[in-house]
Amino acid sequence: MRIPARARLVTPAVVVSLLGLMVVSCGSGSGSGSGAKPRPSVSRAVAERGYEAAYDAGWRVGRRLFESGGKGAAVRETVWGGCVRRSLTARPQNVVERDRGARVLGCTQAMGTGTDRQPPVRPVTRRESAPDLLARFQTWAVGNGRKQPARHAGQAVLVHLGDRDYDVELTTSYTDKSAKADVQRLADAFATWWDGDDGDDSTAWNLILLARDGRRLTTRDL
Repeated sequence: MRIPARARLVTPAVVVSLLGLMVVSCGSGSGSGSGAKPRPSVSRAVAERGYEAAYDAGWRVGRRLFESGGKGAAVRETVWGGCVRRSLTARPQNVVERDRGARVLGCTQAMGTGTDRQPPVRPVTRRESAPDLLARFQTWAVGNGRKQPARHAGQAVLVHLGDRDYDVELTTSYTDKSAKADVQRLADAFATWWDGDDGDDSTAWNLILLARDGRRLTTRDL
């Protein structure tokens, strides 16, 4: 964006005044009695690499489950989607939610006799808006007596947790004060319409209903 010529004309006197203000400002933070405390800084690299912590959390849980349940646990957690489903309630939540796909990856990789870790080198979770999905659901709802609950769904997002696993997320007009029965009717209607449609080569595991402010209202198996 170009800066207007008038805004670029700064007189020497103004420059001197600005430099004086900068010096005073810098000095005031270190003087005794100022009461100012340095604000902790967080490295951008650390903030952007939350997938590593999420992966580690999933790996630890996966190893524990495999060591206690063996091959049965491996089938349950990988083939039957246990790693994906439990990621919705996994703790610590602030770590898992940084990259739930990385958490699922760690959990599934730990389900084996080997101990070779293959952590991701970039975020795993990928979000994709799906307006066509929402439109098809609402069209179905009108013709099947579910128009009332379906009209509360405002946005559909596919939450890809890897190459094959994903969840469906619906943002609704409900709030955390809405009647649970109303929220459940919408979840039931969507699950009935979905009816096991997992796509060509991937599997949808969970339906997640969100309030307008992004809070999670309920989840349901798909």
